[in-house]
Amino acid sequence: MATRDPYSVLGVSRSASADDIKKAYRKLAKQHHPDLKPGDAVNEERFKEISAAYTLLSDAEKRARYDRGEIDPSGQERHAGFGSRGRAGSNRGRAYSGTADDSFFGGGDDWFSDLFGGGRRRPGGPEAGAASGGSAGPKVRGSDISYSVTVPFVEAASGSKRRINLSNGKSIDVAIPPGTENETKLRLKGQGLPGMGGMPSGDAIVEVHVESHPFFTRQDSDIHVELPITLNEAVLGATITVPTISGKVAVKVPAGANTGSTLRLRGKGVMNQATKQPGDQYVKLKVVLPDPPDAELVKFVEEWSKSRSYDVRKKAGLE
Repeated sequence: MATRDPYSVLGVSRSASADDIKKAYRKLAKQHHPDLKPGDAVNEERFKEISAAYTLLSDAEKRARYDRGEIDPSGQERHAGFGSRGRAGSNRGRAYSGTADDSFFGGGDDWFSDLFGGGRRRPGGPEAGAASGGSAGPKVRGSDISYSVTVPFVEAASGSKRRINLSNGKSIDVAIPPGTENETKLRLKGQGLPGMGGMPSGDAIVEVHVESHPFFTRQDSDIHVELPITLNEAVLGATITVPTISGKVAVKVPAGANTGSTLRLRGKGVMNQATKQPGDQYVKLKVVLPDPPDAELVKFVEEWSKSRSYDVRKKAGLE
């Protein structure tokens, strides 16, 4: 399936502000999160599409490049052929078609002029031989080519694979290591443009973009999540189910828990690539009252508060 225009996916105009884009994403993410419709493959694909669109448009630089037509909706470079000023990677190489005509070699805008400072040089010609000390042609390492892939938050944290289409027509599976951070660059040796004069090919540089998650956030190797709990769970204590990047786990909430109380789940964070040890997950509790208010609870609190009210703001130094 072809990747759709990210503005259309989020239902916003091209002039939408960053805040408008964030609001549209949050609304759609809440509607289509896979946890709300387990086993619904169509909904899961829709959620991935929404997340990928937001990842691109929430990055000001990527959004500008997409608007200029430099990258496609999936974040992949739109490679230009010879004779244009299209760029592949950090060097001046072009993705070539293999046709050796005058447009390939001629003119002040040809790639040999770019590499050797002007003048028309043909491989094997007199000037090329002079430039390389009498050899049959110039010796130039192949250019690197930049690619971009988008990975869901949980897959980047746990490790995954993504298939990319190279400029030479080949497809290759790229391993996304566990704990990969946003904008990490992976280098694939020898998968760039071919070299000249026996020199090696360049590399493919794959930049990984990690999608935002509706409720997980990451700080170094730790995962943080805010979890709503009921009044009775907070007062009496309870065993509840908590989502982690590796699946749901049962966690005990102590009696008397309060909003802001934090539970630590050891080893449930992201793999640290340097230490090869996982971080932790921190679950911040948030007590939520019934909505709409419960009449019996209101009556009970009215009676209870007549003799048992307490000052929380004074204790916090806010009075």
